[in-house]
Formats: sequence, structure tokens, C-alpha cells
Amino acid sequence: MAKVEWWRGVFRAVPADRIQPLQLDTPAQRSRFQLSASSNLTLAALGVVFGDIGTSPLYAVRQSLIDFADLSEHAILGTLSLIVWALVLIVMVKYVIVIMRADNRGEGGLLALTALVLRRTSRKRKRFLWIMAAGLVGAALFYGDGVITPAISVLSAVEGLKVATPLFDSYVVPISVVLLTGLFLMQHRGTAAVGGLFGPVMLVWFGVLSALGVWGIIQHPRILWALNPLHGFALLFDAPWRGFSMLGAVFLAVTGAETLYADMGHFGRKALRTAWVWLVFPALLLNYFGQGAVLLGNPGALEHPFYRLAPEWGLYPLVGLATVATIIASQAVISGAFSITRQAVQLGYLPRLEIRHTSQQEIGQVYVPRINTALLVVVVVLVVGFRSSDNLGAAYGIAVSGMMAITTGLAFLYMRSRGWSLAVAVPIFAAFGIVDLTFFSANLLKIAEGGWFPVVVAVVVFTIMASWWAGRRVLAELRARDALPLGQFVDGLTAEKPARIPGTSIFMTRDLRHVPVALLHALKHYKVLHERVVMMQVETEDVPHIPDEQRLEIAELGKGFYTIRLRYGFTDEPNVLRALAQCRVGGLRFNLMETSFIIGREKLRPRPRKQHRGWWRWRDALFILMSNNTLDATEFFRIPPNRVVELGGQIEI
Repeated sequence: MAKVEWWRGVFRAVPADRIQPLQLDTPAQRSRFQLSASSNLTLAALGVVFGDIGTSPLYAVRQSLIDFADLSEHAILGTLSLIVWALVLIVMVKYVIVIMRADNRGEGGLLALTALVLRRTSRKRKRFLWIMAAGLVGAALFYGDGVITPAISVLSAVEGLKVATPLFDSYVVPISVVLLTGLFLMQHRGTAAVGGLFGPVMLVWFGVLSALGVWGIIQHPRILWALNPLHGFALLFDAPWRGFSMLGAVFLAVTGAETLYADMGHFGRKALRTAWVWLVFPALLLNYFGQGAVLLGNPGALEHPFYRLAPEWGLYPLVGLATVATIIASQAVISGAFSITRQAVQLGYLPRLEIRHTSQQEIGQVYVPRINTALLVVVVVLVVGFRSSDNLGAAYGIAVSGMMAITTGLAFLYMRSRGWSLAVAVPIFAAFGIVDLTFFSANLLKIAEGGWFPVVVAVVVFTIMASWWAGRRVLAELRARDALPLGQFVDGLTAEKPARIPGTSIFMTRDLRHVPVALLHALKHYKVLHERVVMMQVETEDVPHIPDEQRLEIAELGKGFYTIRLRYGFTDEPNVLRALAQCRVGGLRFNLMETSFIIGREKLRPRPRKQHRGWWRWRDALFILMSNNTLDATEFFRIPPNRVVELGGQIEI
């Protein structure tokens, strides 16, 4: 048994026998302990959650004014006003106040929200499929965002070298590629070595953002008039087409807001809200106003208004700090891609992949080699192909704004199921929907300029997820059609036939109602059964975590037959050996030296062309390719390889 404590900003699992009970005898001691724990959570959240949105000042103001093509005071005040109120409406009101109420037993994020809504929807209704499809589209869009965030963040930081001297102009892309390649190559080690530094570094980063912003505001305090939302509305009314097209760049200021919701299960609402309200939001506002103030005094600073805030002596240190901050932001997105991949695998939306746990102490530290390699290739192609943060800015935003719109729709359905009246839910979510769709529409204008790239990534990922889910349903129907009911099979056994041999055999199965195909194959070839036969099914529920006391369901069928149902949440780690040890509580003991795991290994092949389903041949071919190359069940469920027997067969699909 292990308990979880916070230490240096990361989760660590501590063996229960090494934990000394805390002596909190007085209210003052309890108050200090609670304050310390809350502070550690808030500090850790800075590095993991707010890296993406915290590095937006590197490019948001600059890209917005470039798109608007006007550096008058009216344009600067209007642009700053739109950025400020986008942060207020989308991040503060929508996510911090409303969306974070939609938690799946404390867990947030689009897949968790989708599972939550699907739980309240009948599988027999078409609405179920539409909701699931929306969730898969949102998850696919996350990958589209995930490939651009590291590229644009690191490029925009390294471009600060050009502000210091033009000599670095030709080295920006190579330096960015080297930094990003190094970041991805280090992923297999996990972030345990530097995870404790993320929070303090980002604390320094937000402090520097604030200080630079205050310095700029002091020079031109009239920039504070941008707090008035009328400046933003006036800009849009005076130049509606240019203003609308600029909204795609304004949206860059709120990218990363979805992470607030996605990481809610790791840090809790209180820590995230505290970090946002008291540190991140004020620091961003000050820096954005500071950049606007610099532009009021010197329109030529548009080359890079963020770095123009710094004195000459502080430029190189600021570039270094910005580079570290963008690497942290990139790390958070990469880790998020690994995390959502694990959830998708557990929920049955992706085939089994190799998922390595890079730390025995830290919760959620996983590394997915195939995803890491794919992200590295795509990110390097982006950097080399687009070559600047300006060009990448045109490709950024479509995926995030689309994901936010889907979150709004799913959250509305959830809140209605929780009892929110139409009179309350409709006005609130209609306002959110209008804002989301406005930004999404503005970002659609970027399609030809590079916005097609994240859309292509999202389409590819969605196709893979949808094909895998649909293929598994077809395969389950094929298995069930020819399956023999388990109860009928056991009733037909006699004491003499078939012969029984000492030991235990465990058959991994997807359906405890029917006899596993592997068992029929074993009986056909060996003509014997073990004296104890266990059918084991591993299920993933639509909740984040299943407590240990609810993990196992053991049933005795008679004649030496048992069924074991293992239940895991979509953030749990399946471990068959650990589950077998827990079976002792139910009176079922296993000696591994006398136990064999028998796993059916199915080889899928396409039907003859005449029997095929026409246009969907490509999807069947994709499913067959994924199924035949999925990770072996032995490794995925952590079964000792020397105790496994695999029996193969072929299925036409």
C-alpha cells in the first residue's frame, strides 16, 4: 500500500511502512501544513499547466498587429483590449469558473468529459455515436495543437537572438531544431530529473513578465485605457474584415487554456484557480500592456515587442530564460500527448501501444515511443518548412479553437444532465459558443496560409481512432456470432472427459459470457484441461480510477471453473500479477510456478474481394494493419513471458 505526498513540486509514492504519522496538535500547525501543501501544488502547476499560455506573450501581440496591418494608437489599444477580454471571457469565466465544474470524479480533459457525457446517454441512441465522435474529434485536434506548440514556442524564443544581432538570422532554424530534437530524445528518461525545477523556473518567468510589463507601462501609462472593452469593439466596427481576420492571431493569447481543465485531476481546482488568479493572469496582463506601451512609443518595436521591453544588458539572459520557458511549455504538451494516448488506449480508441512508466515514484509519468517519434518528425518538418514563428502563427489556433468549441458543447450536455435549467444553461453556453465559433471562424481564414497542417494531423488521428473503434465492434460481433455460452460448456463437462491435469490455466478473454476461442483451441489440440481453469477479463471503466476494494469480481462456476473480472479506470495501470495477489482476499490463491496464461493470438485477414464492403475496404485494411501490429497482450498486462502460451487463429474481416 502506498500513499501520495508532494515533495519539491512532484508526486511521489511513499511506502506505507516508511510513513510517520504527522503530529498536528494545534490549529496553527494544521493551518501551516495545509498552506504548505497548497503552495506546493500551486508551484508545481505553474510548470506543468501554465507553460503554454505563459509563453504566449512571445508572439500574440506581434502577430495580431501584423495581421491587422496598422500601428496607430487606436489599433494598439483595440488589439490589447481584445486580448485582455479574450483572457477574461475564455480562461477566467469559461474555464476557471464554469467548465472546471464538469469533472469526472476529479479528472478533467476532453476524453474524461466525453466519457462522463456518454455515461448518461443510451448506447442505442444515435446521439451516443455523435457525442463519441465529437470527443474523438476533440482528442484528434489536441494532437494537431501538440505538434505546433513546441515548434512555435521554441522558434519565437530563439528569434530573440536576431533582436540582439542580425548575425544570428541564419542560425535560428538550426538552433531550434537542435533544441527540439534534444527535448524529444530525452523523453525516454522522463521528467523526474528536471520536474522539480519546472515550477520555480516558471515562477521566475512570470515574475520577469510582470517586471518587464510594469517598466513598459510606466513609460506610457495611457496604454491602460485598453482595459475598456469599447476599444476592442470600436476596432472591430471600424475595420470589420481586418478586425475579424486579426481575431485568429488574438486567439494565440488563450492557447493553453484547455490545459487548465485537462490537468485538473493532477492538481485540483483550488491550486489551478489560485495560480491563475493571483499570479499567471496578472503577469500576462502586465506584460501585454507593457508591449503595447512600447509600441505606442516606438512602432518600430513590432519586430519583436516582447524583447524590446528588456534593457540591452538583459537581452541575452531574457532569450535564455524564454528558451527554457518554451521548452517547459513544449514538455507539458508532449507529456499531455502521452497522457491522452494512454487514456485513448485504455478506453479502446487506439490499439495497444508500448507505454513505459519512466518513474516508480511519480504519478502519470509515461513515455510512448511511437508517439514521441511521430511528434519529433512532424515538429522538425514544421520548423524547417515554416522557418519562423510568424509563418507558424498562421497555422496555429484552428485545432485549439475547434477543441474549445467541442468542450463547450459537451459541457452543456453534462450541466443539463446535472440539473441546470435551460434558463441558466442556454444563455451561458450560448455566449461561450458564440465566442468559440467566432474565433474558430477567424482561424479558418488561415487554412491556405498553413492552417491546413493541424487539420490534416487531426483528420489522420481521428481516422485512426474511429477505424479502431469501429473495427473492434465488428470483430466483437464476429466472435459473438460463433461463440459457445460458457455456462453451457461447463454443464457439458463430465468427471471423466476431458482429462484434468494438475495446475491452473488462466485464459485472457474479452467476454466472460462465452468460452474463449483459445480454450477451445487448447482442448482441441491437447485433449485435456487443467484442474483449475480461470477466465479473466480486463475492463476499463469510464471513470479515472477504480479503488482496490472494487477492482475484483470473482465467481465460481463449478467443476474447477472460475471467472475473474478486473476493473480499471482510464488513468489506472493494468497489472495482472498484482490483481492475482489480491485474489487471496476472495479465497483464490495462485502459485505462479503452477499457473499458465493462455492467450489467443488472432491474425486478421481481409475477406475475398467479392465479399468485401465496397468503399470501406480502406478502413478494414487500416484496422487489420493496426490489429496485427498492436502491442502483445503479455507485455501490456505485465504477464511474465515464461508463463505464457499463445494459441493462434485467423479471422476474416
